[in-house]
Amino acid sequence: MHTRIVLLLFLLLATKISLVQAQDALSKADTVIIGGDTLVMLGDSLIFTTEVEPIYWKQGGNFNLSLQQVSLSNWASGGASSFALNTGLQLFANYKKENIIWDTKLTINYGINRQTGRAYPTRKSNDNFIFISKYGRQLSKKIYLSTQIDARTQLLEGYRYFRPSGAERDSRSRLSDFLSPGYVQSSTGLNYQTTFKNNGKFSSILSPFTGRFTVVLDDSLSMAGAFGVVPGEKVRPEAGISLGSSADFQVMENIRWKMDLNLFTNYEKLGNTVVNFNSVISLKVNKYITTRIETIMIYDEKVYIPQDDGPATRAIQLQNLLNFGIGLDF
Repeated sequence: MHTRIVLLLFLLLATKISLVQAQDALSKADTVIIGGDTLVMLGDSLIFTTEVEPIYWKQGGNFNLSLQQVSLSNWASGGASSFALNTGLQLFANYKKENIIWDTKLTINYGINRQTGRAYPTRKSNDNFIFISKYGRQLSKKIYLSTQIDARTQLLEGYRYFRPSGAERDSRSRLSDFLSPGYVQSSTGLNYQTTFKNNGKFSSILSPFTGRFTVVLDDSLSMAGAFGVVPGEKVRPEAGISLGSSADFQVMENIRWKMDLNLFTNYEKLGNTVVNFNSVISLKVNKYITTRIETIMIYDEKVYIPQDDGPATRAIQLQNLLNFGIGLDF
């Protein structure tokens, strides 16, 4: 009986020694990848082969949420209770195989603020929907022949709030709605694209063949000729030249800057440029907490902005947001 136990222990010990030696040998082995196959070599001997599936797609995104609440009761210094919410979702899917690239990204932002004691206490503060998809074929190391689709609109109705002369409460007038306006731009041209060691990326596409469509589906806004459409028409087509650029830089360890710039000028009126500029600076405190500084600038000569002290006029549209809250990367 004791002899069997000793023999069994000896066999177990020998097996463990063999496994340790095999693992040590494999750790010193050379791994070579050839045409999707992994070859593990020990000296001149082939140990095993496995087939590795090539990775062509890279997907991910970010979700951020920030909240602010002020609650006042019998507050001697005055003021009003308020609540603010701002949220954003960014998704991307990038494809690269041999000399083909296909990059797609979607950005949705929405925010509200609510303040007691005013007419229409809940008001929209942020509302953007941006979809950009670019397909390209490589001509040289950094130059691609590319086609890009750029679509922009908002999700919900937008209002201008004002107080008529002699009135005690605010009134509002509807300025915009979903796909009122909507902008769809299709461009084909040469795309310069490069990457950096810190995973940064820069891309710029110059297109002399660009079609831009301004969409106003709302009947009342269309009849008023809003956003440059012919009164009563739903779509205003334009042909021109465009320049689209995007950048994604890791400025410092916890600071990242993303930017999109789109310029368009109509062939009928060269020099009258439509400008769309988006910038996001993310300062990451830890895995879940971030601070975001967002800037949006728009200029379009066909868009007239109502003024409190005069008639509607062309103007630079500017939005700045400073958010501190939850940020999740996936």
